Amino acid sequence: MKRLILLAFMLGLSPVFAQVTDMEDVEITPDNSWLKAGLTAGIPLGDASDASSFTLGADIRGQYLFNPNIAIGLASGYTHYFGKDPVEDFGVIPAAGFFRYYFTPDGLFLGTDVGYGFLANIDNNDGGLYVNPQIGYHNRDWNFYAYYQNTFAEYDLDLQSVGIGITYNIRFK
Repeated sequence: MKRLILLAFMLGLSPVFAQVTDMEDVEITPDNSWLKAGLTAGIPLGDASDASSFTLGADIRGQYLFNPNIAIGLASGYTHYFGKDPVEDFGVIPAAGFFRYYFTPDGLFLGTDVGYGFLANIDNNDGGLYVNPQIGYHNRDWNFYAYYQNTFAEYDLDLQSVGIGITYNIRFK
């Protein structure tokens, strides 16, 4: 099922990738490409709420803007789940691609990350399908957003959280 969801997502993005037919014509500029670095804070849900009461994370992304409205990129970071007694702290390290739709140059955006979430400090479970839909506000330098994060890990373990995040855009020069 997880592979089917990932395949459907990638096929759904194929028209976006088809817009760039010749990679030699792609020029990386401060207006279309940048790094996003930021922080997140959230509340665990589901299975994770039984073992954790709070999450903090770091977020890093490399983004390419196809046109003023559509962006793709790579996302990673770390989400730290603070364990409840007697559970030790644990975490998720995503390796994901992301898609964002910007309605206007400054204003509302919708986006999602899809990839693999590697689990840290959880025995006998490496991780699984990682999804992280977002809705937020952006301008030239900042992104403020709300998110829902879910890692569908092995053995029917779902690590879910909802929260808020902020990233700063670091322009390539």
